[in-house]
Amino acid sequence: MNRNVLVLALELGDARYLRSWAESGELPNLRGLFARARFGELSTPAELLHVAALPSLYTGVGPARHGVWFTFQPAPGVQGWRRFAPGLYGAPTFWALAAAAGRRCVVFDTPYVHPEPGFAGDLVLEWGTWAQYLTPRSLPSGLLAELVRSVGRHPLGLEAHAIGFAPLDPHEMAEKLAAALEVRARATVWLMKQRRWDLFVTCLDETHPAAHYCWIPPHDGSLEPPAQQPHLIRVYRALDRCLGVILEAAGPETMILLVSGDAIGPNRAGWHLLPQVLARLGYLVSSDLSRPGVAQAAPAKSFDPVKVVRDLLPKDLRKKLVDLLPRGLRDRLAHRVDTASIDWSKTRAYCLITDLEGCIRINLAGREPLGIVPQDAYTSLLDELEHELLALRHPDTGAPAVARVLRADRELSGPKSAYLPDLVVHWHSDRPIRALESPRIGRVEGVFPDPRPGTHAGPGFALLAGPGIDPGALPRDARVEDIAPTVLAALGIDPPSHLEGRPWRLICNLEGARS
Repeated sequence: MNRNVLVLALELGDARYLRSWAESGELPNLRGLFARARFGELSTPAELLHVAALPSLYTGVGPARHGVWFTFQPAPGVQGWRRFAPGLYGAPTFWALAAAAGRRCVVFDTPYVHPEPGFAGDLVLEWGTWAQYLTPRSLPSGLLAELVRSVGRHPLGLEAHAIGFAPLDPHEMAEKLAAALEVRARATVWLMKQRRWDLFVTCLDETHPAAHYCWIPPHDGSLEPPAQQPHLIRVYRALDRCLGVILEAAGPETMILLVSGDAIGPNRAGWHLLPQVLARLGYLVSSDLSRPGVAQAAPAKSFDPVKVVRDLLPKDLRKKLVDLLPRGLRDRLAHRVDTASIDWSKTRAYCLITDLEGCIRINLAGREPLGIVPQDAYTSLLDELEHELLALRHPDTGAPAVARVLRADRELSGPKSAYLPDLVVHWHSDRPIRALESPRIGRVEGVFPDPRPGTHAGPGFALLAGPGIDPGALPRDARVEDIAPTVLAALGIDPPSHLEGRPWRLICNLEGARS
């Protein structure tokens, strides 16, 4: 059965609040959508590596197959990290598959993607995404300029990589995000009317910074009424109005899929202390005391003039100068500064850049250019690290600080696993982590540098509505990876065999699909 499909993705769009506030009448358009939709929670790769959720949604495969999990990632043949770049994806997006099957596709502001070679649809990227991976662009090349002339630029004026860990006022952010959603609604409807489409995919990305800055973590973990979340409800009301405008433009015959790959959780983690932990354990040999979370373990091996100049400049001036540089040069200089003090000839494990989990990479011979850990010692080193990480405690209570240690060799096996961390540390988030201790490291401490109250967590959710879809529940074992094959099946396309997700029979009426 062929049908037009409209996919509306959210980042950090929390189903608990959306559904509760819709039922209470705060979000009338969502209330009407819930009443006629299939709804369910989704297991999500955000519970493994938080940025991997949307790439898994796009491709129908997990992070070990698509290989995308953060802005800065390791790769075979790279010592340290590199910026996420074109060609990294190990699997095609569902819109690329749909376009190859002859469907007319429009893709607007989907984060964490690049234009795919041979894509025959319309594409606008980075008009208003919160975390930009590349400069704004479009296919055809003039489409973005036409959109800006007709609707304007995204009005937020802020972007995640430029902001870094700077604190932002939640009331001001809520005002700006609500205004931005009004413009996003106009931009989305303009594209829907200007281009012919069978599949329209967009991300209403204002929910991403709203979760980081506008959410107030509850003291008891309960679901609060709108009055106790004044900033988040303001953004969600604007989201509801935005959805109303878009759904009206889509028309009653369109299949609607509203989906989020993650939810909101408290931003409490100990990744900032992991370099000190690895140094105390003797795995990381570094002399950099200029940045939080890095402990001296050995004399500096070499003098780096770029790092010296960086350290001498006032922080504000440094940022202004860096912003003037081309992104590629900026990344090369940042990588040089970040790794200048590491003695790779003695370092067996090091920390990757992150802002939630603790991500650790083994300096593996044959994979890292300066690797020293033999292949036959890889598993035993992971065993040692896992044991030591699980021994980390809160010094004041003695309670475990680490909830689990995810190992790539066990849980992230696939053709792109060499682009992932070897160990991912997940933290107990019931309290802030300002210090860690264990019998081997003693005590390490440091100020948590990230002031954002909210961050990525699970589960995700999906809500589907349209002709032939009866209200009810999605399958209990639904996953983010099911979205891609379900969309393809709804377009009358047989999902390819490489997809890890499966289409939902209740949506697609396919033989052999899950019930």
